[in-house]
Amino acid sequence: MATSDRSIFEKFSNWATKFTGSSYAFLGAVAIVVIWAVSGPVFNYSETWQLVINTGTTIITFLMVFLIQKSQNKDSKAIQIKLNELIAANEKASNRIVDIEDLTEKELDQLHCYYEKLADFAEEDNDIHASHSIDAAKRNQDYKHDFFKKKHDEWLAKQNK
Repeated sequence: MATSDRSIFEKFSNWATKFTGSSYAFLGAVAIVVIWAVSGPVFNYSETWQLVINTGTTIITFLMVFLIQKSQNKDSKAIQIKLNELIAANEKASNRIVDIEDLTEKELDQLHCYYEKLADFAEEDNDIHASHSIDAAKRNQDYKHDFFKKKHDEWLAKQNK
């Protein structure tokens, strides 16, 4: 995507995210705290002196929360797109998983239960590579169940003769 399509806020937030995560920003923050601490005797450790650092850090923290959230949202979206591409490119992956981030918490919990069931099915398989999706694991497990049920029914029929 062309950089000219980015808004001023987008450019600023990208710059601010990179800068605040840099060693220069950390060193600057340390310098501010050291200057503030050293200036304590000059201001007789007054309430105003304490208020300066408290107010400054509160404002910066308040603004950083939104900057961090924007950065996380962007990163999360990029990661989701990359994962969706991997799912779409892999013929054995279930396409039902693409864009699940839009599901409700309850729906995600339900899907999580399916994957727990998939893990249970995989534990019952001798070959850990036998199941590639929920559907394949379910078919595999149903086949095994039907096969052993048929064998059991045959055994019962022989017992009743």
